[in-house]
Amino acid sequence: MAEPIALLRGVTVDLVGRPPLGPIDLTVARGEILALVGASGAGKSTILRLLAGLQQPSAGKVSRAAGLGRTGFVFQSPTLMPWADTLSNVALPLELAGVSKTQARDRAAAALSAVGLGDRLDARPSQLSGGMAMRAALARALVTGPDLLLLDEPFAALDSVTRRRLIEDLHALWATADPRPAVVFVTHDVEEAVYLAQRVVVLAATTGRPVADLPTPGAPPRPDRWRADPAYRQTVEAVADALEAAMAPQAETAA
Repeated sequence: MAEPIALLRGVTVDLVGRPPLGPIDLTVARGEILALVGASGAGKSTILRLLAGLQQPSAGKVSRAAGLGRTGFVFQSPTLMPWADTLSNVALPLELAGVSKTQARDRAAAALSAVGLGDRLDARPSQLSGGMAMRAALARALVTGPDLLLLDEPFAALDSVTRRRLIEDLHALWATADPRPAVVFVTHDVEEAVYLAQRVVVLAATTGRPVADLPTPGAPPRPDRWRADPAYRQTVEAVADALEAAMAPQAETAA
């Protein structure tokens, strides 16, 4: 595994009205794409917030590599400012970081072109389809050149064709970035996890503890018709079996 960019060690998170999550140990390597899968309530989004520094653990330690640059975060909804055009939405994090307005807008326009929205710079969020709005949110997360990109089920509300196209776009953007960001992607979809990621971590349903860590074959971007490859299908079944076991009551004592 490459150099770690972020680590959780013995992390627990106290929750109201239910047992705590953890203890959780997780390593994210620099430049890798990692998918987290687990039942609802398994702590997938909580792990993203811990990695982003948006939430502190009740116990244990969250470590980020020395010199770690910016962290991009894409949520389940695009969270674009409805009163601003697409270009202004994507330029915002640069302007907040002190980049001049002209340079910020130039970089935002380039980021939007990279996700296929170069002709929608003046559009308001209400004028964008769901897939377009998520592309804009992805451009906004990538425009600062993050070292760590966190994605919290960003494609869940989209149709299957749009989801596939966005995954291909994400692979292309990741592959051409220098340096490549580490990507942590949360999903309920096992096939999406295996196709997108280099490594899939399965979380126990109640504690959120990793109970399986499965590499995927090959490397993204994926070749044409890779979903029909037997190695892909076998990995999907292995992750699905691990997820089913993780949702069983005995998984908590075995973790």
